Amino acid sequence: MAKDGDGEKKEKKGGKKKLLIIIVAAVVVLIGGGVGAYFAFFASSGEEEAHPEPTPSAVVVAEPITVNLADGHYLKIAIALQTTTDAHEAVDTSKALDLVISQFSNLEVAELSTNKQREAEKAELTERVVEAYTEEEHEYVMAVYFTEFVIQ
Repeated sequence: MAKDGDGEKKEKKGGKKKLLIIIVAAVVVLIGGGVGAYFAFFASSGEEEAHPEPTPSAVVVAEPITVNLADGHYLKIAIALQTTTDAHEAVDTSKALDLVISQFSNLEVAELSTNKQREAEKAELTERVVEAYTEEEHEYVMAVYFTEFVIQ
C-alpha cells in the first residue's frame, strides 16, 4: 500500500505541473491575441489612413470690403481663397468675408501696423476659414491670401 501512496503523490505532482503548463500556455495565447488585436485595430501600419493633404486648385478672389476699426479708422481688405481639388464647384466667399468682418472689426490700428501682427491675424483667419469650408473630412479651402490691405 505504500507503493500506492507514492504513486498518488507522483500523480498529484504531475497533475500540478500539467495544470501550470496549461495556465501558462493560456496566458501566452491571451496576451498574443490581445497584442494582435491591438495592432489590427488601433496601431497604424505606417501608412496614413487619414486623407492625404489637399491638393491646390483654383484661387477664388473675393470683392474688397471696408471694415470699421477703432477710433474712426477703416481697413479696406480683399482676400483670395486657395481652393482644393475637393471643391468641384465655385466656392462662395460669403462665409470667409463674414469671418473677416468679425475678426477685424474694432481692432486698433496699432494691432495691424506691423508685419508680425498682420501675419498673426492672417494665420488665425486662415484657420477659421479652413474650418468653415471643411465638411465631412473634405477641405474645400486650404489658404487665405490678402490681395489688398489698406488702413485709413
